[in-house]
Amino acid sequence: MSRDLITGGLGYIGGNLARRLLENGEEVVLFDRLPGSRSIEDIRQDVKVVQGELGNLSQVLNVVAAGKIDYIFHLGAMITVPAEANPWAAYDANANGTYHVLEAARLFNVKGVIFPSGIATYGRGSPEVVSQDVFQSNPSQIYAATKIFGERLGEYYHHRFGVNFRCPSFPAFCGPGRREGLAAYASLMIYDPAMGRPCKLPIDEKGQLPFIYVKDVVRCLTLLRDVSEERLRRRVYSVHGFSMPASEMAETVRRHIAGAQIEFLADETVVRLVRDMPKRVDDARAREDWGWDPEYDWDRTVQDFVAEVKARPDLYG
Repeated sequence: MSRDLITGGLGYIGGNLARRLLENGEEVVLFDRLPGSRSIEDIRQDVKVVQGELGNLSQVLNVVAAGKIDYIFHLGAMITVPAEANPWAAYDANANGTYHVLEAARLFNVKGVIFPSGIATYGRGSPEVVSQDVFQSNPSQIYAATKIFGERLGEYYHHRFGVNFRCPSFPAFCGPGRREGLAAYASLMIYDPAMGRPCKLPIDEKGQLPFIYVKDVVRCLTLLRDVSEERLRRRVYSVHGFSMPASEMAETVRRHIAGAQIEFLADETVVRLVRDMPKRVDDARAREDWGWDPEYDWDRTVQDFVAEVKARPDLYG
């Protein structure tokens, strides 16, 4: 039975990943700076929650050593908006935090470190289709800069110290409970109509970003952790889910939710930001090396999303 540590374990992806690991019969420790979260109320008795700061080396070393951790899913980070509000704190949590996790893995012989990166590392001037081989050109955001740093540092720790570092680079996340950030429009487009409310989105109908459904995110994290080492030809892999214009996404939602009201407000700033982002991720290397293949396209995402929020309104309300 594996003992898993999830940093940022009380966050959006952390809670979903914890449920999957528990279903697999694994022991789970959640490390987070927050004392509590509604996101894990249904599994709180089944996990251990440790409060701490990624920027504090002693706290990171202690949670790994005390928990006799086998695998670390390093999800903890300050994301874009709060990171820009306090870039100094973001550097401490994101850059120093990743260094501390890798040091703990080295010192305590952790079997593997899984570190997600993503589409935010590609900025203005990037091609419409990106992959792990495309230059990451987004120095304008401290979050993106620290994610790029984490990828390179993880590769160094693998080559220098033999730390089993593996990094899936994701498109934008979509799923129940996702409500904040530039890419939240895909989730709100389903959630509001499913709850019987009109949905007003700041993007325009032509806006297009690459997405991946939360259940595919979780499956990808565990799949990449478990794939045999001899199949890996690199440490960082781009993965993809689905991508289409917002107007087509809205039409799919309307087919599945009768009377869905979706309005595009076309905020100039948001429209420009979306226009500057890549529109698709080339994940050919992940497919070839370890068999990555998303289970959820947009149509299946809408169906599953609606079923989830209606089955557990207390969790997503």
